[in-house]
This record gives sequence, structure tokens and C-alpha cells, in this order.
Amino acid sequence: MRNKGIRKSTMRVAVCSVISALSLVLMLLTGFVPIGTYAFPCFAGMLLVTIVIEYGWKWAVLVYAVISVLSLFLVSDKEAVVFFIMLFGYYPMLKNIIESKFQKKFGRIAGFVLKFLIFNAAAVAAFLITTFLLAIPADEYTLFGFYVPWVFLLIGNIFFALYDYAVTVFAAQYVCRLRDKIIRK
Repeated sequence: MRNKGIRKSTMRVAVCSVISALSLVLMLLTGFVPIGTYAFPCFAGMLLVTIVIEYGWKWAVLVYAVISVLSLFLVSDKEAVVFFIMLFGYYPMLKNIIESKFQKKFGRIAGFVLKFLIFNAAAVAAFLITTFLLAIPADEYTLFGFYVPWVFLLIGNIFFALYDYAVTVFAAQYVCRLRDKIIRK
């Protein structure tokens, strides 16, 4: 009986370590692929869905913290690190909580409103952090005299709706196709 408990905790640590390593590799790739600044933090965060499904949000928070800290020190694209820390890293955990608890109590539309409020707050905070901490001049955000962050926020909301759907599809595909092949119970 004791060996089964040790085997279970060893498997949990191993899976969390592999997901952390894969997510960190994705974050490191942001320095090599120009569009990776936005895409790879999304994929890295999406991998946390497996931890949420298998071991719960507490373990996912630990994995998120490990990836965030290591990314701060190792990843050259700090803008991508900010996006991961401010939204894409914790969103799969938050999505699970919103859909399993909040939407049951307040309804699906209230859940969508809450998700978009969280995204917009995180997007604005990420913009302010990258602008002031990374010292990006304001004229970098103008195109033909038009201040484009508002356009980016609008496009970001459309992208976020797609990302939310993609996380749902990934979770379903993981449970249906990959879970039994990866996690042997």
C-alpha cells in the first residue's frame, strides 16, 4: 500500500516536471520566432490544463509559479514572459474555476462576462507593465498618427474568445485521446 502512494506521488512530480519543462521550452522559443511572443505563451499555458485535470489547481499553481520564475530568469523575450505571467499561465486554472463554480451559480453569460473582464484587465496591465518596465516609447504604438493599442485590445478580445475555445477543445481532446496513454493509473 505504501509503494502505491510513493508511486503515485512520484508520477505526479514527474508529470508536473515534464509539463514545466515543455512550457519553459516553449517560452524559450519566443526569442527565436517573431510571432512567438504571443503564440508560445498561449501554448505554454494550455499545457497547464493537463495538471488541472490530473492533479487539481493547487499543483497547477505550483507549476505556473515554477514556469514564471524560470521564464523571468531564462527567457530573453520579456514581453512574452509578461503575457504568460499576466494571463496565459494562470488562465487555464481560472477557466476551470469559472466554468465549474461561477457559471453554475450565476449562469453562462455571467461567466463569459467575467472571463472577458479578467482578460481586459490583464491585457491593460500587461500593456502598462511592458510600456513602463521595458521602457517602450509611446510613439512605438502609433501608426499613421493613430494610437493602436485600442485596436490591439479589440483584436485581443477576438483572439481571447478563440483561445478560450481552444483551451476547451484541448482539455476535451486530452481527456478523450491522450489521458490514458500518458497517465497510467
